Amino acid sequence: MLNKKEIISNIVWFGGLLIVLFIIRTFVFMPVVVSGNSMDPTLQDRERVIATKTKKIERFDIVTFPAPDDPKKSYVKRVIGLPGDTVEYKNDQLLINGEEYDEPYLDEFKGQLEDGDFLTIVTAEDGQPHSEFSLANLTALGSSTVPEGELFVLGDNRRISKDSRLIGFIEKSDITGNVKFCIWPPSKFGPVN
Repeated sequence: MLNKKEIISNIVWFGGLLIVLFIIRTFVFMPVVVSGNSMDPTLQDRERVIATKTKKIERFDIVTFPAPDDPKKSYVKRVIGLPGDTVEYKNDQLLINGEEYDEPYLDEFKGQLEDGDFLTIVTAEDGQPHSEFSLANLTALGSSTVPEGELFVLGDNRRISKDSRLIGFIEKSDITGNVKFCIWPPSKFGPVN
């Protein structure tokens, strides 16, 4: 049987632990549940990840932010363009400021494509898909470069992702977390690339 002093000590200890966890959850990291398939194969539906609450965002980071078209939801996407960047795709090849970049996280899906098919496409006003586009010809954006304080984001599952091609640039200040670590399922436990 615990005496009164031990009970008070345990209550103070648990209270202190709850305060520390609350501070960490509020200012350091947040758990995120992936909903949908727009980040396949990197992140899959119902995976649980940890996102750090940092304002330092780099190219190819995976970030979460409130959905501009439905504030009750959050989106998880990959940062492709930073402020001042020009971004274009030519036959599935990413070019940023005229320089080619590899996207190894797309290799699995690209390997499943038929000859002549492309993963990263846009649908033009005529309803036809195009594999060559730039920021300047995406009507949702209205700019040939990523504006200051904003980001150009894409989902890894490019054929179904609702991303900057449709919803426009994302305010950098709207980023709620930078996804760093998968915690569920156990088979995917570890850093997220």
